Amino acid sequence: MQEHQHVPIDIQTGKLLDWLVDRRHCNLKWQSLVLTIREKINVAIQDMPENEEIAQLLSGSYIHYFHCLRIVDILKGTEASTKNMFGRYSSQRMKDWQEIITLYEKDNTYLVELCSLLVRNINYELPSLRKRIAKCQQLQRECSRKEEEGQAGAAAQREHFRHACKQYGITGDSVRRELLALVKDLPSQLAEIGAGAQSLGEAIELYQAYVGFVCESPAEQVLPMLRFVHRRGNAMVYEWRTGTEPAVVERPRLEEPPELVEEDAIDWGDFGVESEPGISAEAAGIDWSISLDSESKEPGGDGIDWGDADAALQITVVEAGTQAPEGVARGPDALSLLEYPETRSQFIDELMELEIFLSQRAVEMGEEADILSVSQFQLAPAILQGQTQEKMVAMASTLQELIGRLTSLQMQHLFMILASPRYVDRVTELLQQKLKQSQLLALKKELMVQKQQEALQEQAALEPKLDLLLEKTRELQKLIEADISKRYGGRPVNLLGTSL
Repeated sequence: MQEHQHVPIDIQTGKLLDWLVDRRHCNLKWQSLVLTIREKINVAIQDMPENEEIAQLLSGSYIHYFHCLRIVDILKGTEASTKNMFGRYSSQRMKDWQEIITLYEKDNTYLVELCSLLVRNINYELPSLRKRIAKCQQLQRECSRKEEEGQAGAAAQREHFRHACKQYGITGDSVRRELLALVKDLPSQLAEIGAGAQSLGEAIELYQAYVGFVCESPAEQVLPMLRFVHRRGNAMVYEWRTGTEPAVVERPRLEEPPELVEEDAIDWGDFGVESEPGISAEAAGIDWSISLDSESKEPGGDGIDWGDADAALQITVVEAGTQAPEGVARGPDALSLLEYPETRSQFIDELMELEIFLSQRAVEMGEEADILSVSQFQLAPAILQGQTQEKMVAMASTLQELIGRLTSLQMQHLFMILASPRYVDRVTELLQQKLKQSQLLALKKELMVQKQQEALQEQAALEPKLDLLLEKTRELQKLIEADISKRYGGRPVNLLGTSL
């Protein structure tokens, strides 16, 4: 018998209510009685004495049977003056709470209510709070990751912007104005390149002599464009084409694209200007050349002169560059050789041709160690025999520098702007887009920081609620286990599945 008293009673928390009903510890209709009790509690708490412990019991917590017992014990002290000789209280407060306790003890309603609270906390309240806290933590991790991505992306876009501005040769403070300023400085840069080409006389003569020696055609002139620039510098296309300097130069005017009009600065013209009333077409002196007389509708009476239909059309084909009078440089003829795309391409081709010759000749001179190679140049001109490998490499380096200056990315963009001023707007828009993307990513980073702080604050507010709910749930579990243990002769009771 004593061994049976120590056998524990294990009850699954999820089936606790069914367990109480099956063993007839409570009634199936306990919910209706609990509703009646809750109504009486709501009425009773409206008239309570000023007591710190009672205020703590009533502050925000669910009042159950054991709270009511504690309130009655406190009222025995505060309402002691209303106690009569038979041990009863005349205070309405005491009567209300004693009635509530009596209703609770009927059919063990207090026990089933406590079990209902325990099951609800374990199955719903605690998982909900834990889920919200986990969601806050996950949101903080995501915001931290997106913050790092936004910061890295903004830095990358700013670096792309600075790199692109460096390629264009600008600082990026005012992209459009700086690009147009570079275009205005382009003629001076091209003049410097043309001046640099004037030091290539020895390389040109060397190449001419080599071609004449190898091909046995000394009369053929090589590198005509490079020879011209060597003599005249970056002259105009007119001088290259005709051989004479123009008397009048009419350079094509570089049309700067207008600034983009803001949305709130739209020029509507004279849309809102009304004409003065009473002014007719005749008063304005407008001759519309339209007659409303029916007699004027005769054939040929409309006054249109169709000309001589039998005359043959005469089309005159004018060669390019000859539209202007003699001595006048107009259109492409007024451009310099390095500004005009066709002559510039020919100039670059001849520079590359000469550079490749000098580089190849330097390699050959480094390998000419046999008698056959030496004997081949015994009859060569003195300019070919007097060259050294180091001199060839130096002249090739000068040519490579000129080619690099003409074909650099910055120079290519400037030539495109010179050919199409609208290209400035496209470049400006492209660079501004990189800057805007950087700003958007920076704003995204700030937004992620704000969301992370909000999630952290929400988590800080939820964690005390979780701790309080866990404490009250453990208290409910102990009260239920102790009450059930009394009903079974003090046998230990274990509520399983609480995971507190």
